[in-house]
Formats: sequence, C-alpha cells, structure tokens
Amino acid sequence: MAKSSSKSAQDFVPIKEIRDGVVIMKDGSLRMIIMASSINMSLKSEDEQQSVIFQFQNFLNSLDFPIQIFIQSRKYDIRPYIALLEEREKEQLNDLMKIQMREYISFIKNFTETTNIMTKNFFVVVPYTPPVIAKVGRGGILDTFMSGKNKKNTSKTQQKMEDFEENKTQLEQRMYVVKQGLIRSGVRTAQLGTEEIVELFYRIFNPGEQEKPIQL
Repeated sequence: MAKSSSKSAQDFVPIKEIRDGVVIMKDGSLRMIIMASSINMSLKSEDEQQSVIFQFQNFLNSLDFPIQIFIQSRKYDIRPYIALLEEREKEQLNDLMKIQMREYISFIKNFTETTNIMTKNFFVVVPYTPPVIAKVGRGGILDTFMSGKNKKNTSKTQQKMEDFEENKTQLEQRMYVVKQGLIRSGVRTAQLGTEEIVELFYRIFNPGEQEKPIQL
C-alpha cells in the first residue's frame, strides 16, 4: 500500500528531471525560470508610471509564445534577524544598551507574532515544446544495413543529448527575448540555475518549511 501511495505522489509531479538550469517535463517540453524584481509604482511620477506600463505592454504584445508569471507569497522568516540581534546583545558592554536591545528584540517578536509580514518573489516561466518530427537516420543509406540493436545502443544516448542541446538553444533564445523585454520595463532579472530551481520546487511542495529567500 505504501509503495502504491508513493508512486501516485510521484505521478502527481509533472517534472521528469532538472538539468543545466532547464526543467524537463514528462511530456517532453522544457522550461526555464527567471526571477524578477518588483517595481514600486507609488514612488514614481505619473509619467514614469505610464512609461513602465507602456514598455511592459509592448513587451507582452511582442511575444509570439506564452509565458507564465508566478508570484510566491511567504511569511517573512524573522528568526535570522532575531538571532543576529541576540548576538549583538551579548557583545554589548553598556548595560543601558543591553536593556534597550532586549526591549527592541521583545518588540520585534511581539510585532511579528501579531502581524503577518509577507515577502513576495516574482518568477517568469519560459516554455518551449519541441516539434514532433520523425527523424531520418543521420548515416544516410548506410543506416539500412546496420543492426537495429547496435544502432540503438550506439546512437540513442547521443541522439538524446543532441536533441536536448538543440531544444535548449531554442529555449535560450526565448529566454533572451523575455529578459530584454523585462529589462526595458525597468525590471531586474536573474535566471535560476539547477540548484535554485530545485530549491524553488522544494518550497512549493513543502509550504511549511522556512527557508532563506532567493536573492537576485
């Protein structure tokens, strides 16, 4: 029963593997993920706001492929900050400063317990689905005379690698278009590598875990 339950849980996740900063889905499609900064529109003038909106609108209208914008909201983990303050308190030689720091730490703890302080991360998912085309043997007519077993053993792995690199190149071109469009809109971007993607999906499937935020 446990084995069957584990298998069904794995089937629920549509990811086959993550390689070279690329998410390979079970249906053969690929994904790359960009982390994007936010823009505080309230700090900008009306003309600046209109400029940002216009640039972002042009960026979206220029795309000939879909993208996904994902916003991750999590409760801010104040524990590292509290630990830092407690260390500073121990280092204080002035009794008055120690008392003030202790009161400040108590205030921060009480405030965060009664108020939900949220942190938001913004991600843009860029997809690419390889075309389904029947491929002809690259050895030409000589492929006809090769043993089917030998041909499969010698070329299958190499063919998969070549296909992955070719599809990755197509995806990187889309990634470049998206990054340039966001930069023109005033948004800073950072492409996630394999470790960052694994960490992101770990957080998604384990929402109760408290982790350090990804930094741009």
